[in-house]
Amino acid sequence: MDFWGRADRGDALSPREVARCGVFGAAALLLPIIFHVFHLGRVFMPMYLPLMALAFFVRPSAAACTALTVPVFSGLVTGMPPFYPPVAPVMALELAAMAFIVGELRRRFVRMPVGVCLGLALIAGRCLAVALTYGAAKVMALPPRFVAGLSLLSGWPGIVLMMVVIPQVVRLAGPGPTGKDGC
Repeated sequence: MDFWGRADRGDALSPREVARCGVFGAAALLLPIIFHVFHLGRVFMPMYLPLMALAFFVRPSAAACTALTVPVFSGLVTGMPPFYPPVAPVMALELAAMAFIVGELRRRFVRMPVGVCLGLALIAGRCLAVALTYGAAKVMALPPRFVAGLSLLSGWPGIVLMMVVIPQVVRLAGPGPTGKDGC
């Protein structure tokens, strides 16, 4: 698939996919603002919720492009996540990778339970985030193990929240055209 979400056979994004990317992307922009009012943004990772849920409703490339774009756009508009330290780029790459993994797992393993698919993507994404954070800390002359460890530990409540909420959202959405929940 190319950058714009066209499949190898030349299919463009459907209007439904564009709408879903827009709605879930807007939610990913607004939820952090609400969570940060209560100083819960860093702990519960509110931007991740709608972007990871989106991956169950659109093709992998569309989910990944939306997940890559939203943290960067949010950082430019609201200052959250910041570009220095490089939270926005790390978050954008992590979210794009996780969204793509969810989409590919759902596409290739149609019977895989939502929780398993989400859990595998979250593990892979957190590993990527720790590696990127470690590298960024090293470049910035910060203690890389400490900073990467903090990055990993600070996200656990958000991961638990995603593992509880997203499967329910997908289940409540009901079977899609393929007969699978959320598709």
